[in-house]
Amino acid sequence: MAKIIAGVGTSHIPSVGAAIDNGNTQQEYWKPLFDGYGPARKWMEETKPDVAIIVFNDHASAFSLELIPTFAIGVAEKFQPADEGYGPRQVPVVNGHPELAWHLAESLILDEFDMTIVNEMPVDHGLTVPLSVMCDQPREWPCKVIPLAVNVVQYPQPTGKRCYNLGQAIAKAVESFDEDLNVVIFGTGGMSHQLQGERAGLINADFDTAFLDDLTADVDRLVKIPHTEYLREAGSEGIELIMWLLMRGALGEEAKEIYRHYHVPASNTGAGLIILENEK
Repeated sequence: MAKIIAGVGTSHIPSVGAAIDNGNTQQEYWKPLFDGYGPARKWMEETKPDVAIIVFNDHASAFSLELIPTFAIGVAEKFQPADEGYGPRQVPVVNGHPELAWHLAESLILDEFDMTIVNEMPVDHGLTVPLSVMCDQPREWPCKVIPLAVNVVQYPQPTGKRCYNLGQAIAKAVESFDEDLNVVIFGTGGMSHQLQGERAGLINADFDTAFLDDLTADVDRLVKIPHTEYLREAGSEGIELIMWLLMRGALGEEAKEIYRHYHVPASNTGAGLIILENEK
């Protein structure tokens, strides 16, 4: 049967993708951040997952304020890099895994999660930057990908608890898929940052560090964080961290931290990366 072997939490900062694409990763500003990605890339290369479920948020590339799905799963064969106003990133096309994606969609909907099924979806930096963080610049991505988009832009967003519960349902669905596959699930976005208003540029390293700690030490505290606390402590875009809870919910209770990297500033964001292996 298929199984989720690990989870990855990572920021999906667009300027990180630009630094990679433009060959700037060893510049003085970027070098400390990218040096910390090395062990994670080695882990990814050694682990060789068959499929990555990447939980991300769309940035007005596939969806807009005319259509805002709370949870949307991509079931296509391929997903093209999106043009976000400056041309698509020159990265490989994302190859999907339609059989597992459709199995997940059916299982989750019958498990009473209202998933939007997407047959065609360009994927923006929310998905491609995490792949670059973990895989660098390959000729093709080393695993199949199932995109799972979450609304973290337009109120009302789902709660952290709802995301965590969806992660648990995904784990159950993966384990009922009758093919031997090693699956890694990514939770992306964050960490603390605010892009507009009087607090633009806010970074709360204490909040971010406590969040990373409690992915293993006190998950119950994290799933109870309300929207208002994310807004107050982590900035208006800090709520993206609920997508990390979806990843965490897909792992067992005793998930083990394998690697962590945290760096500020990365553009105007607290950049976090964590790898958790499923003890079960």
